[in-house]
Amino acid sequence: MIKTIIFDFGNVFINLDIEGSQEHILKSFEIESLSEEMIAFNSFYEQGLISTDEFLEFHTENFPKLSNDEIIDIWNFILKDFPKHRLDFLKQLKSDSNYKLILLSNTNELHIDWIKKHIPIYEEFKSYFDTFYLSHEIHLRKPNHDIFEFVLNENKLNANECLFIDDNTDNINTAKSLDFKTWNINPATEDVSNLFKTKSNLF
Repeated sequence: MIKTIIFDFGNVFINLDIEGSQEHILKSFEIESLSEEMIAFNSFYEQGLISTDEFLEFHTENFPKLSNDEIIDIWNFILKDFPKHRLDFLKQLKSDSNYKLILLSNTNELHIDWIKKHIPIYEEFKSYFDTFYLSHEIHLRKPNHDIFEFVLNENKLNANECLFIDDNTDNINTAKSLDFKTWNINPATEDVSNLFKTKSNLF
């Protein structure tokens, strides 16, 4: 029986343009692909292992034509809108059910700063969760096993009583390997607000 629902943030609640962002980054940086060093720095930043200043310094040193503000705009290009009906769904879920609600997101400081500034419902959204985990604050990231084990241990949960919802297949596969129930949501064709219709077999 499902007792806890663990939600991803991007492409579950807030819309992302992952492909468009990748194209925009390559075009803006005038490169054909991200170097291993860039990928590593981005991962460190997402885990809060380097500061925003260090993150920006790395990129302005490697791309001196670009200012800090331009780097920030490029980095935040991925973030789009937050449809209100998803907030309404979450509010109703919190009101009508006894499920423990957890957010588990790979999110960095610059993205959260943008969201706080441009998504006025963010604080209300956050208030409906029993626990709210952002990778840069807990220094762990998906799809690594340790972040899932951290959530289980911190909240004294059994994985087989948890439903994990994420659009990233690698994250879903790790959760499955630990015995979570899962929904690998397709943001192009599915919406989290239809949870109980789409995944009625789990409830």
